[in-house]
Amino acid sequence: MKNFYSILANTVVANITTSYLWFALTFWAYLETRSVLATAIIGGMYMLLIAFFGIAFGTFVDKRKKKYVMVVSSLTTLSMFSLAGLFYLIVGEQGLADLSSPVFWTFVMIILFGAVIENMRNIALSTTVTLLVEKTKRDRANGLVGAAQGIGFIVTSALSGLSIGFLGLGWTLLIAIVVTALASLHLLTISIPEKTIAHGPNLEQKKIDFKGSIQAIHAVPGLLALIFFSTFNNLIGGVYMALMDPYGLTIFSVQEWGFVFAVAGTGFVAGGLLIAKFGLGKNPVKTLLQVLIIMGVLGALFTIREWGWLYAGGIWLYMCIVPFAEAAEQTIVQRVVPYERQGRVFGFAQSVESAAAPVTAFMIGPIAEFFILPYMNTSEGQQQFQWLLGTGDVRGIALIFLGSGIAMVLIALIAFQSKSYKTLSRTYLAS
Repeated sequence: MKNFYSILANTVVANITTSYLWFALTFWAYLETRSVLATAIIGGMYMLLIAFFGIAFGTFVDKRKKKYVMVVSSLTTLSMFSLAGLFYLIVGEQGLADLSSPVFWTFVMIILFGAVIENMRNIALSTTVTLLVEKTKRDRANGLVGAAQGIGFIVTSALSGLSIGFLGLGWTLLIAIVVTALASLHLLTISIPEKTIAHGPNLEQKKIDFKGSIQAIHAVPGLLALIFFSTFNNLIGGVYMALMDPYGLTIFSVQEWGFVFAVAGTGFVAGGLLIAKFGLGKNPVKTLLQVLIIMGVLGALFTIREWGWLYAGGIWLYMCIVPFAEAAEQTIVQRVVPYERQGRVFGFAQSVESAAAPVTAFMIGPIAEFFILPYMNTSEGQQQFQWLLGTGDVRGIALIFLGSGIAMVLIALIAFQSKSYKTLSRTYLAS
């Protein structure tokens, strides 16, 4: 457990730094362009890259020792952030802040790739839970992972808003580069006891073992359904990715919005600690679908009126629930999938689930920018929906959140009645 705690702490620091720069980039892009479309595209591109590389990352994790994977991930992220810093020095902030310029999108892509490669470390972390933690304690270990991520989220959210508001993009880049370098050096001092690499035959010759990923999933009855259950959350998550920052930055200043997210991150910690204390119950599959219903209700209601406290409180409650969904999926995979194939299964799941968010992010960004928001800013639109959504500057976004939340509730209720849910529940309980 000492080794697990060390690698968890190092991964949290690395994730904090990556998220710090990622959040700051999104805040900066919206403040410079005032475009919902820009935040939707940036968020969608991030998730699309995760989806594209997920299976390759999973294959790489299964082929290599886990510390080696983490070191490669950390050094690649450091290289990309350093390149972004050099790009900033050459072009200058004013030269970057043009949404129509290829320079803007090149800069964004460099940072995005550095952030995406960090996800290979997270896949490796999920497999180290199996390697280092007893079977009966893995749900609680996954809860600790969620709590640690929540602490990182608190720090990230507050620092990103303050950093862009008071220091600007240049200093933000420098801080991210320095902390990433320090985390990389610390990682070299950590030991992960793994004498041999456990993987199947012929894996060494494969860069992307798509067939092996599918075989590992089909070998467990109902496991494919678990991935699709988790994908429901990401479908709605694409809407939040595109529109949460524009909504928050409309009713709060950038510094205030950073603090709102920081306070909301305590919900992530609270949820993770609850899991670490009490676990996920007898059947994590049931827990997952129950969580999706609660998330849908919260997403539908937290912008029903344009009140800052309602939005902040709704985000806090939402954050409390997120660790339950993530820990449930991880605990099920760690229980029913052989260790030597877990990297590929986690990577495949990451690809499928992440691919869902860009679909909705890319769809909802243009729809919101060119249709719903303009209509809701007319007197006709305001009068038609005032009884439901009240008045304010971003009632169009509130309407989208309401519809998305209702959709999530309906999808989860349908999933409860499916044959796949019953099959996977039996498989987990039998294991």
